[in-house]
Amino acid sequence: MAEMFQIKKICCIGAGYVGGPTCSVIAQKCHDVKVTVVDVNESRINAWNSDTLPIYEPGLKEVVESCRGTNLFFSTDIDSAIKEADLVFISVNTPTKTYGMGKGRAADLKFIEACARRIVQVSKDGYKIVTEKSTVPVRAAESIRRIFDANTKPSLNLQVLSNPEFLAEGTAVQDLKNPDRVLIGGDETAEGQRAIKALSAVYEKWVPKERIITTNTWSSELSKLAANAFLAQRISSINSISALCEATGADVEEVAKAIGMDHRIGSKFLKASVGFGGSCFQKDVLNLVYLCEALNLPEVASYWQQVIDMNEYQRRRFACRIIDCLFNTVTGKKIALLGFSFKKDTGDTRESSSIYISKYLMDEGAKLFIYDPKVLKEQIIHDLSQPSISEDNRRVSELVTVTSDPYKACQSAHALVICTEWDEFKTLDYEKIYKEMLKPAFIFDGRRVLDHLHPHLQNIGFHIETIGKKVTATRIPYAPAAVCPRISATEPPTKKAKV
Repeated sequence: MAEMFQIKKICCIGAGYVGGPTCSVIAQKCHDVKVTVVDVNESRINAWNSDTLPIYEPGLKEVVESCRGTNLFFSTDIDSAIKEADLVFISVNTPTKTYGMGKGRAADLKFIEACARRIVQVSKDGYKIVTEKSTVPVRAAESIRRIFDANTKPSLNLQVLSNPEFLAEGTAVQDLKNPDRVLIGGDETAEGQRAIKALSAVYEKWVPKERIITTNTWSSELSKLAANAFLAQRISSINSISALCEATGADVEEVAKAIGMDHRIGSKFLKASVGFGGSCFQKDVLNLVYLCEALNLPEVASYWQQVIDMNEYQRRRFACRIIDCLFNTVTGKKIALLGFSFKKDTGDTRESSSIYISKYLMDEGAKLFIYDPKVLKEQIIHDLSQPSISEDNRRVSELVTVTSDPYKACQSAHALVICTEWDEFKTLDYEKIYKEMLKPAFIFDGRRVLDHLHPHLQNIGFHIETIGKKVTATRIPYAPAAVCPRISATEPPTKKAKV
């Protein structure tokens, strides 16, 4: 029986939202392991080596500073890090394809493939474990293995594992330090099991052994997609009920509480909102849909597609409600949009509902004044200038202003729209804001962060519209199809693609 392989040097390819935090925590917890995070993006690596990290996560800076320069390093020297590593994490981006077969659905694995080819090219001899950290479709490990086998070297033994990350942005550091589970998938051969045990030993430095689950690679890859699909499904489910609540006079928060107290269901991910965002949920559900279509399971594909369709419907519905309440037109009207990241406690804007709300309002000619405490102006302009969001970048420069002061954003505005649940929005001086806004002054709370302030806000004079509840009694009846046909007819960003 082969002796236990000990991992002493780790290389992580990709210094993004997964690779950076994951390897920082590993370095902090495993003082005897040298961890090097590499990336082709020199400015990103420079940021990791500075006082201003390239991503914001509560507690991350403290973790990085505790071991950077000791056993945690950030570098652009990819080849050297691969050569000396016992374990290589692949943590590169796997975006949804925007071209060709599977457009709008399948994951684009070009970066994964490039990593695999570079690893086998650079590695000379010995035993090395290559581990998928990126969210990948089922059988991606098999593709990596085929590349390795086709470029084999007599003295080189490369083992492929799947070790998906189950991080929630905003709580990533805590999730890494105290995970619900660590999932490691590998071959059922003796060599595969040896690799699994070696990686398990790293995690066992701080994770209880019973929380480390080992499977075959296919199960590991599918578990990641399925977990995110189930979470996205819960959000779309409660959002569908929010529409019904607005039509009937029920309160979705009360309904969610009643549902969540059933121990079989639980209370997590039952918060109605303008829709889910982030790098994983939409991408992984679409990946699952494409996989089902490719395997000739159209009914299963259709089931999961509805999760995406409901999310897009919720965004359009919220935008229509804004236009409806503002007397059926927002052309030339100033609207303050508070929050641009896809959730609080992160600067990540990928697939943020704020982007799509902004798109629908810009399509109607609204002038947006956007404030977010963590998202840079350049990122906001970049997101809104994408071809799928705005066909003409001049429109973005004409219609969008990014400000660093929420009060300035609200000055002379017709409406205030909350798109991200930042805690600071609960404590703003709304009397001051009301005095500076045009009347009637509207608040559209897309995250239900101001529920506790409704009586106070109404006494001030605000007209309040919120997700899943009727607050202001006197308003124009909501008729989205008639009021904003262009939004209602807007083709969803994720148009179905033939396999």
